Amino acid sequence: MNKLISATAKPWYREPWPWLLASGPLLVVIASAISFWIAIRGSDGLVSEDYYRQGLAAQETISRSDKALALGLVARVRLTADALNVQLSASAPGYQVPPALRVTLSHPTRAGMDQAQLIRREGSGYSGRLRLPAAGYWLILIEDEAETWRLMGSVVLPANGAIVIG
Repeated sequence: MNKLISATAKPWYREPWPWLLASGPLLVVIASAISFWIAIRGSDGLVSEDYYRQGLAAQETISRSDKALALGLVARVRLTADALNVQLSASAPGYQVPPALRVTLSHPTRAGMDQAQLIRREGSGYSGRLRLPAAGYWLILIEDEAETWRLMGSVVLPANGAIVIG
């Protein structure tokens, strides 16, 4: 017995293969649009307007760090919810610690979160008010008002205990 098989042809849009093949490029277009939106909406905190001058000042920065090393400066930094305490000591004979320190907490990638504070000497250390920044990796820069020396360190917040820099 011969049976005649009638094959009814479906239109192309009812076949799964064209849709499967078109889904790859479609997903790429959607992902590109999302990436473009994120790039436009987010700011790039790494870009500096005066990067050339900062590059020229690198040697001065290195000499200020070397000066702190020669003086034997060591800072113990304690960050609490609303306060900043610094104990500064020097091993160089006759060195007088300054009356105030400039402390800068900077985020490596988000310049908008940076904080700078001038803290005054109170008793045997320095104290000032500072709001505790967001959790994560932070850079701490401590320098005198005359900017003759500097101490640079890093901390992962929230930190338990004192951070020793120097």
